[in-house]
Amino acid sequence: MNSSKPKLRAVHGAGDWLPDSWQRRPAAQQPTYDDPAELADALARLRGLPPLVTSWEVLGLKRLLAEAQEGRRFLLQGGDCAESFADCTSEVIANRLKVLLQMSLVLIHGLRVPVVRVGRFAGQYAKPRSADSETRDGVSLPSYRGDLINGPAFDAAARRADPQRLLEAHARSAMTMNFVRALGEGGFADLRHPEYWDLTWVEHSPLAAEYRRMVASIGGAVRFMETLAGEAIASFSRAEFFTSHEALLLHYEEAQTRRVPRQWGWFNLSTHFPWIGMRTAGVDGAHVEYCRGIRNPVAVKIGPSMGDAQLQRLVEMLNPDNEPGRLTLIHRMGARKVAEHLPRMLAAVQATGLRVLWCCDPMHGNTETVGNGVKTRRFANIRSELELAFDIHAAAGTRLGGVHLELTGEDVTECMGGARGLGEGDLSRAYKSSVDPRLNYEQALELAMLIVRKSGGIAAA
Repeated sequence: MNSSKPKLRAVHGAGDWLPDSWQRRPAAQQPTYDDPAELADALARLRGLPPLVTSWEVLGLKRLLAEAQEGRRFLLQGGDCAESFADCTSEVIANRLKVLLQMSLVLIHGLRVPVVRVGRFAGQYAKPRSADSETRDGVSLPSYRGDLINGPAFDAAARRADPQRLLEAHARSAMTMNFVRALGEGGFADLRHPEYWDLTWVEHSPLAAEYRRMVASIGGAVRFMETLAGEAIASFSRAEFFTSHEALLLHYEEAQTRRVPRQWGWFNLSTHFPWIGMRTAGVDGAHVEYCRGIRNPVAVKIGPSMGDAQLQRLVEMLNPDNEPGRLTLIHRMGARKVAEHLPRMLAAVQATGLRVLWCCDPMHGNTETVGNGVKTRRFANIRSELELAFDIHAAAGTRLGGVHLELTGEDVTECMGGARGLGEGDLSRAYKSSVDPRLNYEQALELAMLIVRKSGGIAAA
C-alpha cells in the first residue's frame, strides 16, 4: 500500500462535509415532529450532554476490526432487535452480556482467535418501518418507530413523535454503558469463573455436554498459563464490549457528533460502531452522506436488491482511502437468495480493490409470518444461510470475518427450531419481542458451535 499521506477526502474532514450536511439530502425513515421549536430545544440540550463513548475507544475498535479483516480476530455483533426503555434493567443487561460471553467463549475455543464483542445496545432504540402509518379498525396512526421516537401503544398520544424521547434515549444509553463497563472491569467476564454467567440452563440442554467440555478445556488452559506466569493474569478477568446501533434518526446522531482535543475530524460519540440499514443505503441519501464524514468504523447492511454499481459506489464513498477497519459490509440475503446474489457482490467489491470486513446477518432475510400472524424465523434457514455464506466466501477467496445476530439472554420462544425443535405452537409460550423475533441463548450458543464447525478454524486460514 502506498505509504504517502492520503488526500483529504470525505472521511478526513474535507470542507464539503459537516455534521448537518445530511440535511441537504433526501432522508428516508425519519419521523415527522409536529413542534419544530420543541425539537430544536431537545437537540440543543442533547448537544450539551456528555458523550457516551470516547474517541480512543472508537479508534481502538477500528484497529480490532482491521485485524478481523486480516483473519486475526472474529467479529461477534449481537443484541436485541430494538431496545426498549423498560428493559433498561440490570437483569436484562447482564443476561444480554452473558449470552455474548457464552458465544465468544465457544468461538475463541474453536476458532483460536480473539473475538471482538460488539453489542446492539446502548442506543438501538429506533427501527425502520415498512409504512409510515398503521391502521386498526379503521383508525390510522403513525407507525411505532422505536422508543427513541414514539411508544408502541396504539393511541394518538403514544404514537406522537416526541422530542423528549431523544434525551431519554441518551440517559438510558448512558445507564446501560455505565453498567456494561462496570461489569466488564469488575470480573463479570472472568474466564476462571464462568459460573458467574448463570449457566444453569445448560444442565437440561442438548448442548450441555459439549459446552461443559469447552469450559473445562479453557479453564485448564487458563490455570496452566497462570502457573507458568507464577501469578494471576489480569486480562483473563476482563472483557471488552463495544456498542453499535443503526444510525437511523439523523437528528439524534448529528447532535452527538463532535470534535475532540488532539484528534482531527469528527466522531459520532453516541456509539462506537454505527451502521446504515438496507432501507437507507441510497448513495445519494442522507444516511450515507452523514456516515461518510465521521471517523468511526461504519457498517452497511446489503441485500439481494442492491445492484453491483450501487454497492461499488457505497464502498468508494464510505472508504475512499482504503483505511483498514473502516468499513464492514453486513450481507443479509435469506437462505433462498444467498447463493444467487452473494457471489456477484463479492466480485463487485473485489473489483474496487478496497478492503472491507465481511459479516453475515442470517436473521433479517429469513423473517416470515406463520399461520397465526406471528413473525418468526426458522433456525434451519438461519443455519443454512450462514453455512452457505462460509462456502461462498471460501470459493471467492474472501473471508467471512463476523456474524451479526438478533438475540437475547432471555428464555424466549420467538424463532422456531434449534436443539429443542421449537415449533409454531411454542411461539405463544414466551414471545416477548415487540418488533423482530430473536434467538434465545440456547439457539445463539448452537449457532456459535456451528460457526466453529463450519469455519474449520480461522487461524489456520
